[in-house]
Amino acid sequence: MWLGIATFNLACVVMLGAFGAHGLHGSLEQMAWWHTATDYFFYHALGLFGLAILVRIDDFPIKLPFILLQMGILIFCGSLYLMALGAPHILGAITPIGGLLFILGWLITAYYAIKKGA
Repeated sequence: MWLGIATFNLACVVMLGAFGAHGLHGSLEQMAWWHTATDYFFYHALGLFGLAILVRIDDFPIKLPFILLQMGILIFCGSLYLMALGAPHILGAITPIGGLLFILGWLITAYYAIKKGA
């Protein structure tokens, strides 16, 4: 399941990146939001892919970090994508919540790694 979600995210980010490069015609601000969302989506999708592999080879506890990172993608990247497509700028108020979820996901991963002696 984890690997499937991670690879689905990677396919989605490629499609969204392509749309942003070839199909989105917005203001510089909108293009910057799209670019930022795609960068963060890609980095964290790769992170999820790494976690999915880690659980297979080392039985590493990834459930909580994986969920936090996935929610971070949805909130952080999703809010930026929506604003780039014309949603009200007030939606940007939830973007930092997604960033906080990213941070928590990676900190919990670090905690588990240290606890495991990895």
